[in-house]
Amino acid sequence: MRSRSLLIAMLALWLTCAWADGDRGVTHLTQWSKAEIHGHKIYYAVRGSGPTLVFLHGGGDSGEHSFVRQLDIFSEHYYIVAPDQVGQGRTPDVPGPLSYAAMVEDTAELLRVLKLQHVDVVGFSDGGILALMLAVRHPELVRRLVISGVNIAPEGLRPEDLEELRANQIPKPTTIGEKLSHLWLTSPTEEELNLGLLAKITQPVLVISGDRDAITLEHTLKIYRALPDAELCVLPGTDHATFSGRSDWLNPIISSFLNRVRSSPST
Repeated sequence: MRSRSLLIAMLALWLTCAWADGDRGVTHLTQWSKAEIHGHKIYYAVRGSGPTLVFLHGGGDSGEHSFVRQLDIFSEHYYIVAPDQVGQGRTPDVPGPLSYAAMVEDTAELLRVLKLQHVDVVGFSDGGILALMLAVRHPELVRRLVISGVNIAPEGLRPEDLEELRANQIPKPTTIGEKLSHLWLTSPTEEELNLGLLAKITQPVLVISGDRDAITLEHTLKIYRALPDAELCVLPGTDHATFSGRSDWLNPIISSFLNRVRSSPST
């Protein structure tokens, strides 16, 4: 059975995350901090020790919620950094629309503030878009990438979801839910991500998709084929929620990738 429409599912996810602190099923990381980034606050969580592994959450979500079934396991071997993007999780919203370009610069600056570079990055949905953009714009910060449910243009969404976003478009979005809908309808832009930019990413990338994902498989294959050093993992019987719904499959696959694949010499 096909998953619910993207708009309904993702906005429902945002509403769930607004109450995440009351969810006993959510793992809360042991240390929360905040940093002043580009004139506003960014909250981030850290946990564990070892090589740095950055988790970038899905749209409207938070690091601790998007990866609730990964954090305990991976913090045994990695130093985890999980930032919450503007208007999402614990980080307050700022005036104006959401922008992938602004979020990726916030993420890059946070890594610099923390004196981190050459890190492994795991990104889900919007977080995967940010991971790719981080590798394009700041290659010195990224060693390897794991991405799931990622599109490089709105047309990568299933046609029915894109149609629904257009039907519910609000001219001047103000709430975070409205801003997210506008973001998904208009971004990533051609300037932010395209196949030519992907071809410049030399770092190893594990590309993950559910076979019933909100991103079409055809679009995922274009991304995979454009990346010079990529591996593809398509999970059967799986929708957009790969990390939460298929953690028993996915966690060993990600661990194997990180343990087996060396970073590119150019990074």
